[in-house]
Amino acid sequence: MSENERLIHASVEDVFAVLTDGWSYASWVVGASRIRDVEPGWPQPGHSIHHSVGAWPLLINDATTVQQYEPLRHLELKVRAWPTGEGMVEFVATDRDGECLLVMRERTLKGPAALIPEAVLDPVLRVRNAETLERLALLAEGRRTTG
Repeated sequence: MSENERLIHASVEDVFAVLTDGWSYASWVVGASRIRDVEPGWPQPGHSIHHSVGAWPLLINDATTVQQYEPLRHLELKVRAWPTGEGMVEFVATDRDGECLLVMRERTLKGPAALIPEAVLDPVLRVRNAETLERLALLAEGRRTTG
């Protein structure tokens, strides 16, 4: 399992406003190209966002589904991008004096990507997920609430 963490200079509320806005997913998730639909009820468990990954014209249409959601604390997603595979991504937020310490964990569940040894896959995921957290931080910090 790959794990990244980042101290985001925004409140947990601002970070979760980005995490739970399904329409913003493609703006901060590395590899996501566009959002095709966000099901009513997102980010409640069982609800999905329908996205495309890759670069045009080589796009894969699939979905990300909420597995667990605890507002302002925890979000777990099942991410699909077949034929490459399926994975689980987890975000855990902790308030640090008005800022947000966000931990992101990712593991491959099945598909061809699951055949790649963890020692090879983990460094790639860590770099990609560091950029994902950078993008998410920029969005959350840009919407910072005051008070």
